[in-house]
Amino acid sequence: MRSMSAEADLVKPARQAAPEPGVSFDLTPSDEQRMMVDAVRDFAARQVRPAAAEADHSCRTPPPLLAAAGALGLSATGIPTAHGGPLDERATVTSALIAEALAEGDMGIAVACLAPGGVATALGLWGDAEQQATHLPALAAEMPPAAAIAIMEPRALFDPFALRTQARRTAGGDILLDGVKSLVPRGAECGLLLVAAAVDGGPSLLLVEPNAGTSVVPAPGMGVRSAATASITFEQVRLPQRALLGESDPQVYAELVARSRLAWSALAVGTGAAVLAYVSEYVNQRTAFGEPISNRQSVAFMVADMATEIESIRLATLRACSLAESGRPFTREAALAHALTVAQATAIGSDGVQLLGGHGYTREHPVERWFRDLRAAGIFIGALAL
Repeated sequence: MRSMSAEADLVKPARQAAPEPGVSFDLTPSDEQRMMVDAVRDFAARQVRPAAAEADHSCRTPPPLLAAAGALGLSATGIPTAHGGPLDERATVTSALIAEALAEGDMGIAVACLAPGGVATALGLWGDAEQQATHLPALAAEMPPAAAIAIMEPRALFDPFALRTQARRTAGGDILLDGVKSLVPRGAECGLLLVAAAVDGGPSLLLVEPNAGTSVVPAPGMGVRSAATASITFEQVRLPQRALLGESDPQVYAELVARSRLAWSALAVGTGAAVLAYVSEYVNQRTAFGEPISNRQSVAFMVADMATEIESIRLATLRACSLAESGRPFTREAALAHALTVAQATAIGSDGVQLLGGHGYTREHPVERWFRDLRAAGIFIGALAL
């Protein structure tokens, strides 16, 4: 006969524990983190980078790449072990390092691969026992289904805390969802969406499985084209009360937005590092007037500024991730990291194009694609989270 304590455990959601706080602020990767990052960086160099140009052109990440990313477990770091995840403790810093390493191959492919992990992380942090049991096992599988966080809406000066997507409670207790979400990665194939909507006057999150009230239109943008972004319209989509995540707590929504900003900052660091490595080699090999152009102070200073800006975003991002991982307040630090990303990411991409001269404007070199992707990193809110 099952004991009372065992019965109680069945209705408790699984949570990853916060690690013990260290005695000092140290972001040196552990041996396990280093091994994971090395594996991801090798995958990015060997498989992602060679496929990036075609994926950008076709606005689609090849399924074999998605399968390979799933086999590496890139989207499972936020899933408790009780539901098939790899870790007992939160791993926000590890997730940031993975996003950074994967984006060195291509930011759009990284978004396509990591978007399901954002939904999984949210469920691991705030999902109830039923929500976790329903969705997390599939997201922890080697080939997780397409899933994404849908926050952005198609209007200028979008504010994630002033949502036009509405979720209205009915007399029977259900929820009717109406609105439009834009730039949703792999939107045409998503089996699960975490949708931001105004509920009872405040922003909330709802788990939505596409149904008859949902229409999807492919909507590739200027950057991250290989993420296959789409616009999704919800018209009187009826959801049960249990679709609400985190009991409509506004703090849950605010933290998800902060975690999304950290994800995009980490992606910007990885793509920025790719730009820096590429242009450093180029300016050392390109000669003018009998010497490498890197000997010119104007060129050398521009490269040095790029390195400084990338490192500033990286340290600010990891600092915020470290606080989030330990369960301490981090939204301020996430906002600072995102502000640096907005201010510097586009400049890093633009300088990369500038340093290649006329070559930088052509598709013969990847810097024009990285410039477009870095512009997206300062604009996107949602899609994925750490």
